Amino acid sequence: MSTSELTIRPATPADIPAIFSMIFELAVFEKLEHMVVANEAMLHDSLFCEKPVCEALVGETGGEVVTFALFFHNFSTFLCKKGLYLEDLYVQQSHRGKGYGKQMLVALAQLAVERDCGRFEWSVLDWNANAIKFYEGMGATVMPDWRICRVTGDALAQLSAQA
Repeated sequence: MSTSELTIRPATPADIPAIFSMIFELAVFEKLEHMVVANEAMLHDSLFCEKPVCEALVGETGGEVVTFALFFHNFSTFLCKKGLYLEDLYVQQSHRGKGYGKQMLVALAQLAVERDCGRFEWSVLDWNANAIKFYEGMGATVMPDWRICRVTGDALAQLSAQA
């Protein structure tokens, strides 16, 4: 594993093009590019409006942003504490194998501890065996009995219209 220098910092508005480009790369990797409706302006508003709905860290090397992590706070009723939920973590293909993913996860764990979060969690696709092995190696537990439930688009509109 290479020891290339990675600087991790909070994202700024100037990072939006790089982050958005990596979001699309991630969607292609996950075979979900057909689901991307976001654009750079929407991402900017989500991260930098008066009351941001999410935050992002970026990792850069040689002045180039090569990784990002987008996250937000959720809440655990059992712990009665906020948690840190990692929505997406991505390292550009050409920069993998250098420890950047691990460095980003460590930075997020440190942030969760600093913010007194009760847990740090994320989802992983069941077919992504490499990611699952990596996360388990970092101490994460892949929750075998839990499945994500999602209502979106027309189904969300129909559910909200029910009396």
